Amino acid sequence: MRTFFQRLAEWSSGCLVAGAFLATATATASPGVRVRDLVMVAGARDNQLVGYGLVVGLAGDGDKDPQYAKQTLANLLQRFGVTVPASALSSKNLAVVMVTADIPAFFKPGARLDIQVSSLSDAKSLQGGVLLQTPLFGADNQVYAVGQGPLSVGGFSSGSGGAGGASVTKNHPTVGNIINGALVEREIPATIVSNNSLELLLRDPGYTTAARMAAAINEKFPDSAQAVDATSIKVRVPVGAENQVVDFLARVESIEVHPDTPARVIINERTGTIVATAHTQISNCAISHGNLVVSITSSSDVSQPNAFSKGGETTTTSQSQTSVEEPKSKMIALPELPTVERVATALNTLGVSPRDMMAIFQAMKQAGALQAELLIR
Repeated sequence: MRTFFQRLAEWSSGCLVAGAFLATATATASPGVRVRDLVMVAGARDNQLVGYGLVVGLAGDGDKDPQYAKQTLANLLQRFGVTVPASALSSKNLAVVMVTADIPAFFKPGARLDIQVSSLSDAKSLQGGVLLQTPLFGADNQVYAVGQGPLSVGGFSSGSGGAGGASVTKNHPTVGNIINGALVEREIPATIVSNNSLELLLRDPGYTTAARMAAAINEKFPDSAQAVDATSIKVRVPVGAENQVVDFLARVESIEVHPDTPARVIINERTGTIVATAHTQISNCAISHGNLVVSITSSSDVSQPNAFSKGGETTTTSQSQTSVEEPKSKMIALPELPTVERVATALNTLGVSPRDMMAIFQAMKQAGALQAELLIR
């Protein structure tokens, strides 16, 4: 019987995206990608906000009376003219939470943000709760937004833990979202034009992609773009467009570029996923891959004394059988393959498991035959 590596040499073509599947790549030329999908504009960045607040209306699923929760409730009541000692309060219907949000650049006062609410103490669930007005602070300790509203929790927790202690929990009931739950109160200043120039930052840095992008921009706006390094492309605003920067930037973002894709193989052993780019090359190599299977079978037998015997006892005896199977395999020489696509399609057709493919690619990389960056997650 031929080994699967002997059959492997008979197959060709394809592209790898494996874990549960391997997809076949087409030979057609790939379309260009818009500049806006490859870069971000320097200065137009998001900022993180965080706040400390209270969620109320939890019907007994709230915090189990920690001191800081009761003190927070006492402080809240004091704002409304009610003075009660913290020790006299109960926090079972409320939960202290941390509220987080990202505020994009150029958001004006009155705009709304999505916020995430997470329990800070030992609340059982935030389901049905309402977040009270919570200021959201930036890194400079200034308030930039205020959050409030009913929570949407993508899970639930039920069961009182009474007789038998049965309970059911789905997803994370102590984390919720409020869509458009925060109002922007202050705009974060952002500057994108400096010395009559813009700076574009590649999300996936690469010298080739940066050079191609600068060349594509110069085709439409001559002598306006320069690749500074693997991440930055400096673009000069043309004469006469100084007061129309938004229109100029929109035209730049619509330019199409062919980004350079690095040769890379990514392996995730936890999920059994393998992703390889089409530019990965495999040099001449010889491969042998075999599986060692050890099977242990256990069984239990019951031994009973004869009828009417005196002093006999029923006993249980266990028996086990062990077998070892190691299929024979030969070392097969693989010719140089221009990409990993041929090997991928061959392995897919032969039904090789993702775990076997991971072992093969790792061995190829250690032998120097896999001309790509190998990333193991």
